[in-house]
Amino acid sequence: MTDEQKDRIRGVFYGQAIGDALGLGTEFMDKQRIAVCYPEGLRDYEQIVQDAHRSRWRKGDWTDDTDQFMCVCDSILTAKKADELAFAERLFDWFEDSPMGIGHTVYKVLTMPQFRQFPHKAADVVWKMSGRKSAANGAIMRSSILGVFEFWDTAKVIDNTERIARVTHWDLRCVGSSVILTKLISSLIHHSSIPNSDAITELGERYDSRIKPFVELALSEDIEALQLDDPKTMGYTLKTMAAGLWAYFNASDFESGILKVIHEGGDADTNACVAGSLLGAKFGFQGIPERLVRGLLRRSELEEKIEGMLGLMG
Repeated sequence: MTDEQKDRIRGVFYGQAIGDALGLGTEFMDKQRIAVCYPEGLRDYEQIVQDAHRSRWRKGDWTDDTDQFMCVCDSILTAKKADELAFAERLFDWFEDSPMGIGHTVYKVLTMPQFRQFPHKAADVVWKMSGRKSAANGAIMRSSILGVFEFWDTAKVIDNTERIARVTHWDLRCVGSSVILTKLISSLIHHSSIPNSDAITELGERYDSRIKPFVELALSEDIEALQLDDPKTMGYTLKTMAAGLWAYFNASDFESGILKVIHEGGDADTNACVAGSLLGAKFGFQGIPERLVRGLLRRSELEEKIEGMLGLMG
């Protein structure tokens, strides 16, 4: 592994956590509310308003998005591979600790009988109970780590991502959007480049034809075309995927990209952790402003996982 690859890997970890922690500041807000709460814009953790929702976290802490990212990481470090049963065990242990936030889909799957023994079956049943319509962003929000692990082997990255996504999210839009994210991250680490938009669209269409329009939306220079603060569609996995792709294609640096996504509101912490992991892979850890690194809580925990992952792959 080269020093540049190590820097990009560290960038994925920090980009994920920073996007999550700073994105919490505008989570579930529309742009009008954001303008009232942050008339000068949101740039630092200390600015985050302490309303009933946000006061449950300390400023600079991440949410369940990165908690689950860390669960995936822990399961890989323990099993020495990406294993759906190992992840299901770790995720259930986290759930039993009464986390402050958890998505509806994840909650329903985790409370299914024998989830730990048959996680894929549980996810399939919950998806069918939704009328085969549920496609929330709870899988893509934690998937960036799977673009890091075994980044040199595209087939393994895709297989690992599919199996881990399906532990809770069975819909092919969830699986496909997660695979697009991890494929791009692995390509950035391995080759310092990503597939072009046509190749990304082709990859998405292997899973679901509904992915293509959101890839196309992400190519627009105007992020408002994504309507990330639309209350009816926030939390949709393809919206979150598009936010990450938009940041990658349009941002000239890590900070401007992540702040642009955050100021669109909606499911901002999830959109920003996906965008942040992609931007971290693109610009590397060295491209992340020091103040955003310094203000992040639980950095020692993050560093421990980074070193563990580098050691496992080394």
